[in-house]
Amino acid sequence: MVGGLLGGLATANASDATGPEHGGDAEPTLAASYTWDNVQIGGGGFVPSIVFNRSEPDLFYARTDIGGAYRWNEADQSWIPLLDHVGWDDWGYTGVASLATDPVDPDRVYAAVGTYTNDWDPANGAILRSSDRGETWETSELPFKLGGNMPGRGMGERLAVDPHDNDVLYLGAPSGEGLWRSTDAGVTWSEVGSFPNPGDYVLNPDDPWGYEDDVIGVTWVTFDLRSGSAGSATPTLYAGVADLAESVYRSTDAGATWEPVPGQPVGFLPHKGVLDEATGDLYVATSDNSGPYAGEDGEVWRLDTAEGTWTDISPVPAGDDRYFGFSGLTVDRQSPGTLMVTGYSSWWPDTQLFRSTDGGDSWTRAWEFGNYPERDNRYTIDISAVPWLDFNGNPTPPEEVPKLGWMTEGMEIDPFDSDRLLYGTGATIFGTTDLTNWDSDTGFTLRPVVKGLEETAVLDLAAPPGAVELLSGLGDIGGFRHDDITAVPESMYASPGFGTTTSLDFAELNPNTVVRVGHHVGEGTDPTIGFSTDGGANWFPGTAPEGATGGTVAAAADGASFVWSPESGPVLRSAGFGQGWTEAEGIPAGARVEADRVDPEVFYGFLEGTFYVSVDGGLSFAPGATDGLPAEADVRFTAVPGARGDIWLAGEGLWRSTDAGATFTEVDGIAANTLGLGAPAPDADYPTLYSSGVVDGTRGVFRSTDAGASWTRINDDEHQWAYTGDAIAGDPDVFGRVYVGTNGRGVIVGDSAD
Repeated sequence: MVGGLLGGLATANASDATGPEHGGDAEPTLAASYTWDNVQIGGGGFVPSIVFNRSEPDLFYARTDIGGAYRWNEADQSWIPLLDHVGWDDWGYTGVASLATDPVDPDRVYAAVGTYTNDWDPANGAILRSSDRGETWETSELPFKLGGNMPGRGMGERLAVDPHDNDVLYLGAPSGEGLWRSTDAGVTWSEVGSFPNPGDYVLNPDDPWGYEDDVIGVTWVTFDLRSGSAGSATPTLYAGVADLAESVYRSTDAGATWEPVPGQPVGFLPHKGVLDEATGDLYVATSDNSGPYAGEDGEVWRLDTAEGTWTDISPVPAGDDRYFGFSGLTVDRQSPGTLMVTGYSSWWPDTQLFRSTDGGDSWTRAWEFGNYPERDNRYTIDISAVPWLDFNGNPTPPEEVPKLGWMTEGMEIDPFDSDRLLYGTGATIFGTTDLTNWDSDTGFTLRPVVKGLEETAVLDLAAPPGAVELLSGLGDIGGFRHDDITAVPESMYASPGFGTTTSLDFAELNPNTVVRVGHHVGEGTDPTIGFSTDGGANWFPGTAPEGATGGTVAAAADGASFVWSPESGPVLRSAGFGQGWTEAEGIPAGARVEADRVDPEVFYGFLEGTFYVSVDGGLSFAPGATDGLPAEADVRFTAVPGARGDIWLAGEGLWRSTDAGATFTEVDGIAANTLGLGAPAPDADYPTLYSSGVVDGTRGVFRSTDAGASWTRINDDEHQWAYTGDAIAGDPDVFGRVYVGTNGRGVIVGDSAD
């Protein structure tokens, strides 16, 4: 179920550990010769929406729930990331709750940002404003939070620009905050006091985690272009509210007053509202759930805005095997009366796309059941550009791989081209350029349209010496072995398959031996620990003790034994490939574990200010250093290849031990959150250190070529990627190359010309 961590509960610690010991106002040395790109994965997360500009062809955007926003580059058929400048303190700004492109001035684009409406994100939301298509931004802070990664994030769009007076914008707010308006191109905002209903729908009022217990709020705004004229605010506009009673509202005086549209249907939530100006019909797609995961029923309605009559045009009539809600509503601006919707919450056997050419009076489907369990598809899917989208699947019919998708809330027909359709799923964007072949004998062809759009949450990274360039541990889609970081991998980890890899390690003296651990996203029966003896190309399962999932894992330097510290339960040790486990003595549950990179008998652990050391292959541990080590920080540590007992520990500071953890010395000059090792500089014989941290009061990604005596910043303010505190790894074979893990922008690779 892609979308769980990426589109669910991924969090970040956004506190900077600065202080007098880390310098004053001086700027750290900046290495300007770094170039940055993504390690190629190809998508990997939920894309709630694609937004086309109505006045300029080939100008459109995608928003993601934790990975920022992107603009399409038609010239090379790729996406350009627009929010890489977002820094550590403002990490919530990478959750894009809504996006609007200006139909009058195509250079203007707006993003409503903020990841969580609960206390996971300490900051309020904001409107980001750009007058150069997202190259640069200005910020208007809001007095409330926005939920780019909250329930209902596929509804919308909440943010809309008036097509007659583009200085006027509307924003539908969550949390009972109502409807807001700007009359100065998004610089300042005020609540529309006359709007009568902020919504009262809450997905789960009793949610103990505080994730599903917020009011979903006002979910979309759409204008009637036929009313008014250029230069004055559009008189007639509609708004949708997450309310199971009256949920569609209309203003005929440019938002001064509002009333519920008479005769409207009730009992469902309006996910989408789209007006076809050519016919005067307002279409509304609804569900019994705010999504984007669930929904067991829903309807599609058409409002004849001239006559005021509502017609139920649901593609699946009530009582006729309708087990999903509707979303993904779009109309063909080149062909009045042509529209499409999705059965966004139909997970089994697949999602469904519906198309009508007569205003919803009749519909056809992307697939039908033939001689059950066979399916008759109007489409073919070519995933050669992102082959792992088959998810290593071999399902029983009527399920097929690759799937059409799931969580298909965002779907749009190009307003200038009836043949181009794009829609987001929980793992990618699919698109076609021959949609009008829908009814032909050949059908239409779908392909992933995600070049440049990387949206994974990175939990761990390992860069072995030799042919394998990188091993990644990712949320929701497990992770990948990269022999070539410029190419999308053929497949994700399998056998065992589990959705999220929380930790992985290779044996330093035998790098082909690899271990990984994690947990399932949704249902799963495979063991949550896997082993490889060919560098991660092929895997076989270990035996996971009952209840053992996730946590951290370490491989002995020679690969003969392993230590696993699961998310809950005791630290475990196995000789061989996890066929039998014993409880390690002397180390508390929950400790982070690592292995010495030289001595196969030595393992290390850390928890709450105490370092632990094993000299008997992980069977037992004894406390080592405690003085001065961080008791509350989120700690990462690593041992140095080729030097027994040489350890670096990062946790809002940096400490080094050269005696296998018996003592540590704090390293001045950096407040480090991560620490990775890479190939030495040409004139050095010690590994290069890499860290996400703070030097001289400046947050950044840093490297040291002199064992931590001095640090050089290697990123810049345009390349910050919000939260980078979980994983970093230097390349052991290429000096200057560093891999940076992000929470929603995938794996970033930096290369130095130095």
